[in-house]
Amino acid sequence: MHNSALQRALVSGTASSILSTAALALMGKKETGSPYAPTNAVSHYVYGKEAARHDGLSLRYTVPGYLIHHASATFWSFVFERFMGGVLDKKSPVGTLAAAAATSALAAFTDYKITPRRLHPGYEKRLSKPSLAVVYGGFAIGLALGAVLSRRSETYKV
Repeated sequence: MHNSALQRALVSGTASSILSTAALALMGKKETGSPYAPTNAVSHYVYGKEAARHDGLSLRYTVPGYLIHHASATFWSFVFERFMGGVLDKKSPVGTLAAAAATSALAAFTDYKITPRRLHPGYEKRLSKPSLAVVYGGFAIGLALGAVLSRRSETYKV
């Protein structure tokens, strides 16, 4: 029995959230000296501008920032699974990576070109554009990994 797009999105959402958060932490440490600063900045939805100024690990900023980021990753993973499922079901590594890259690019475009500034993710306040590209790259790899994991009982074609 095949998993639904929602069930698969929970897997790819978790994988993409974890990998993109790892990228946020690495780029945050490199650029700000804090692995938590970019994730803290996401909690601007709840706490406003002061969230982007907080560098340390915090229940107030880091936890809601991660939860918001995870929810967003899961949303985009559902879009990925729902609209790219036919490509993903072919179990082609190239097709899976291309679909993941396209979805990540759509998420970045939506985040920074379509949504109002106050609804941007927040980590752009702490990271450079090249670092944001690394984060969205980690997100794409997570999507692809999640697609493979949720289809692991099926053989991938090389």
